[in-house]
Amino acid sequence: MLREKIQAETVTAMKAKDKERTAALRLIGAKIKDRDIELRTAETKPEDDAMVTDVLLKMAKQRRESIEMYEDGGRQELADKEKAELAVIEEFLPKQMSEEETRAAIAAIKTDLDAQGMKDMGRVMGELKSRHGATLDMSRASGLVKEALS
Repeated sequence: MLREKIQAETVTAMKAKDKERTAALRLIGAKIKDRDIELRTAETKPEDDAMVTDVLLKMAKQRRESIEMYEDGGRQELADKEKAELAVIEEFLPKQMSEEETRAAIAAIKTDLDAQGMKDMGRVMGELKSRHGATLDMSRASGLVKEALS
């Protein structure tokens, strides 16, 4: 399971005295524990690997946004720190779909749903997320869906 793999990597990084990797892995562990606490009162609990993947996807998205802001603000040292954290996070994520694969998936869904225009964007995005959620950057996919539907 993904959770155990992250814990094992944390121990390995601590033994190797790799401070940056250890810090990033501990941050991932803390976010997973936060989500566990949130889900204690939830009526339905998602499968564990799906929940961990969701946490990792959100963390990766936050890092990408931070990197962009830091680079725009001329804070390269902070951007580099975020890039290092993002690299560790991405180790545990499923391989992301390429732009060509994403376009092909969008075209297939557009055909399946008989989507005609922008009014169908919500349906297409929902189906795209349900079929390919963990292997797709939804913010990037959004632009491609708009392009395909316009």
